[in-house]
Amino acid sequence: MSVNQQIENWLVSRKKSFLHSNRPFITLAFAQTLDGSITTDQGDTLALSGLASNRITHQLRSLHDGILIGIKTVISDDPQLTVREWQGENPQPIVLDSQLRMPAGAKLCTHPDKRCWVLTLQNQESENSNADIDIFRIAENGADFVPLDSAMKLLREKSIHSLMVEGGARVITEFLKAGLADAIVMTIAPGLLGGYRAVGDLEQTLASSLPLVSPMFAEKLEQDLLIWGDLHYGENRS
Repeated sequence: MSVNQQIENWLVSRKKSFLHSNRPFITLAFAQTLDGSITTDQGDTLALSGLASNRITHQLRSLHDGILIGIKTVISDDPQLTVREWQGENPQPIVLDSQLRMPAGAKLCTHPDKRCWVLTLQNQESENSNADIDIFRIAENGADFVPLDSAMKLLREKSIHSLMVEGGARVITEFLKAGLADAIVMTIAPGLLGGYRAVGDLEQTLASSLPLVSPMFAEKLEQDLLIWGDLHYGENRS
């Protein structure tokens, strides 16, 4: 069975367990170097993964209702978040943007078939009134980050039953800290970068409390290593 079919079968099976949940099924998907870096220390993005790995990324997009990134990724990479290297529908693009810094000229503001959703904090006013986006304000909880629990409930109410989270590092880390990510698909490129890590401090002091990937699957994909599996937290580790 091809790795593409393995990934699809696994995801379809996992998503069925969330049919009656009050939030989407959430998959973390990102590429990193062998030392865990996703960008240089200066935040510059490099093309880390190969063509086959990129096809997996686009396949994953087609298997989710929504795709989410943080505003820093929008500003630094200006991604399209569309399905171009695989057959399937484009997921709903979603941006976490606590200070409403969404650039009017971003590619996501001219998405081919969907208006980008921007999730921000309750007290933020938009200066980007001409952008082709929809803004959703989430009640604050005292932090400088959009509250993920409330944001995920909102997305479920908006018929986002499955969500792919592509980054950046702060976003990936916050989902893991909140115990909200249910699955992970990680591409490991063979290079060493010594840059900014994909996962930051999860503020855990016990090894038994760390997020665990189980079962974990791995497949060599050209020069890359593809790892995927279910995420478990705390007492639910198995």
